[in-house]
Amino acid sequence: MTTTIDRGTAPGALTHLDALEAESVHIFREVAGEFEKPVILFSGGKDSIVMLHLARKAFWPAQVPFALLHVDTGHNFPEVIEYRDNVVAEHNLRLHVASVQDFIDDGRLRERPDGTRNPLQTVPLLDAIESNRFDAVFGGGRRDEEKARAKERVFSLRDEFGAWDPRRQRPELWQLYNGRHRVGEHVRVFPLSNWTELDVWQYIERERIPLPRIYFSHERDVFARSGMWLAPGEWGGAKAGEEVVRRVVRYRTVGDMSCTGAVDSPATTVAEVIAEIAVSRLTERGATRADDKMSEAAMEDRKREGYF
Repeated sequence: MTTTIDRGTAPGALTHLDALEAESVHIFREVAGEFEKPVILFSGGKDSIVMLHLARKAFWPAQVPFALLHVDTGHNFPEVIEYRDNVVAEHNLRLHVASVQDFIDDGRLRERPDGTRNPLQTVPLLDAIESNRFDAVFGGGRRDEEKARAKERVFSLRDEFGAWDPRRQRPELWQLYNGRHRVGEHVRVFPLSNWTELDVWQYIERERIPLPRIYFSHERDVFARSGMWLAPGEWGGAKAGEEVVRRVVRYRTVGDMSCTGAVDSPATTVAEVIAEIAVSRLTERGATRADDKMSEAAMEDRKREGYF
């Protein structure tokens, strides 16, 4: 799982990946200089993996000066949790885990009728930010994920309740970022704000970044629901009339098992995944995340409540 940090640059003009990398590294260093206690959201998904790789590059040969935070739904893919724990151990990182299950157990949250826990992540996230006094939180939002992202900036100010107000978004001309905030407020930071899914995969290929095997073609028990292939697990599984079948699939994104669908795919290598994405007309969230199939207004409402 060891990755190589390449400190050199190839001669000639910068590629678009070089430019994206340089911008992201600049953002990490800006945050390190402006904030007292930043944290990186890390789920073991590909965007958070790339963010961590960029953070390691930004501060090499020193350690990453930020802890990691995982908002754990309790409905995780086992392969992803195994990867997360291996990365933390390998690079001697600090990991905070905010557990949705703990909030359900003590009555602060209730299970949803549909069983999905992604929408339940907001309260544990805000609690972890407040209790640990994190003043900057790195997330993996990209420009191709949702229309609502276009109204945010790289630095997204959140109030003392974690809420987002689009009217308070600040201009960011010439890569000048304003991190000023009052006591109790914090800033969400998006180092991948100008990246696309294809950029992320091309960068993974270039940097030879290892990923959980769930991102590549494999045989898995799945069943059809809401136009997606879902995998049974501790969260539950097929209902009456839903047949569990064995299919060759992979995942484009990773989240709560109850709302993250697999796609039929023969792609077993990064190059083959890139070839698939290059001709796809659906974003990974639109194709495989049930909770993201909502209107722009609904997404903005969730952001106002503190959703990332």
